[in-house]
Amino acid sequence: MPDAAPQTTRPGGSLPSVVVIGPGAVGSFLGGMLAAAGHEVVLLGRSVREDVHPDRLLVEEPGGTREVAIARATSAGAMASAPGVVVLAVKAFHLPAALETAAAWPHAPLLTVQNGAGAEELARAARESPILAGSLTTAVEPVPGGVRRLRTGGMGVAAWPGTGTARAAVLADLLAASWTRAGLPTRVYPDAAAMKWSKVLVNLVGNATSAILDMDPGEIYADRQGYTIERRQLHEAVAVMRGLGLAPVALPGAHTRLLLRGLGLPEAIGRPLVARAIAGARGGKSPSLRLHVRSGGGLPTEALWLNGAVAEAGGRAGVAAPLNRALAGLVDEVAGNPARAAWFAGRPDRLAAALGLA
Repeated sequence: MPDAAPQTTRPGGSLPSVVVIGPGAVGSFLGGMLAAAGHEVVLLGRSVREDVHPDRLLVEEPGGTREVAIARATSAGAMASAPGVVVLAVKAFHLPAALETAAAWPHAPLLTVQNGAGAEELARAARESPILAGSLTTAVEPVPGGVRRLRTGGMGVAAWPGTGTARAAVLADLLAASWTRAGLPTRVYPDAAAMKWSKVLVNLVGNATSAILDMDPGEIYADRQGYTIERRQLHEAVAVMRGLGLAPVALPGAHTRLLLRGLGLPEAIGRPLVARAIAGARGGKSPSLRLHVRSGGGLPTEALWLNGAVAEAGGRAGVAAPLNRALAGLVDEVAGNPARAAWFAGRPDRLAAALGLA
C-alpha cells in the first residue's frame, strides 16, 4: 500500500494517531496508556485472538482496572491513512519483520522500545523517517482481554539522531506528556544512546543468569557465586559504555546509579543489600529471557541484543567484555539444548565454572 500523506493528528484533536506493531504485553500497555490519554490507537498483529474484544482493552493496575478504546488490525493495508506514530513493540529478533510491515508508511515517525542495543541503528538503516527511542521500566504481563501492570516504573523517550530529529523531539515531548497524563511517568532524554544503554544495564540484571540457571534474580544475587557473575557482567557493561563515551543515567522507576553504587561496596556489605533490592524490584515477574528460554522458546533469543551487544560494542570501543560474550553464548546453548538446561538448573557453581570464575 503506498504511503498516504502523514496523518499527524486524530480528527478534531491535536494528538497523533498511533499504530502499535506487536500487541503483546508491552505493546498493549503502551498503546493502552496512549489511548487512555486520548490518542486513536490501533494494535496491529498477525492475528486477533477470539477471546479479546475487538475495540476494547483492559489495563489492570495495582489501583484498579480500566477499559480503554482501541482498534485491532492484522494488516497494514487495512489502514485508511498513515498513522502519526508507529510503535515497534516486538522482540528484538522480530524487528526486521516489523520494519517490513512499517514500510507501508515510510514517512511516519517510528518509536522503538526493544530491550538491548541496536534496534535504533537497524531502524535508521531501514528508513529515512524520524526515529524515537523508548525505554520502558514498568513490569507488565498479559491477562485475558488486556494487560496487567505489576509495578509503577516509568518510561524514557528520546529523539534518535538523523533525518527528522527536530520532528522526533517534538513528538517525544508530546508522547511523554500523554503517557504521564495517563499514569505512566515519562521523561524525555537529551541523549538517546545514554538512555538506551542505561536500560541495557537494567535488562542485564539477573536476566541471562536466570535463563541459564532457572532461578529468580533475587536468589542469584543472594548466592555468592551468582553475585560475582552479576557484578562482573555489569562492570564490563559500564566499562563498554565509558568506551563509547556514555555515562549511565537514571531512568524512571529504575535506580541504575544506586545499583552500581551497591555493587561497588565490599561484597559482605553490598550483596545482601543488592539482593533484597533485586528481589523486590520485579513485582514477582520473571525476566523475559528466562521466560523465553525455560518455556521452550528456542532460538533465537534476546541474549544477542543484550550481553551479545555489550561484547560487540566493546569490540568497537576497544574494551574487552569476555564475560558478557560467554553469557550470550551460554544462553543460546541452554535454549537449544535441554540437557545443558537441566545441567545448569539451580547450580550457580556450574555456571561459575563454565565462565572460569569458580
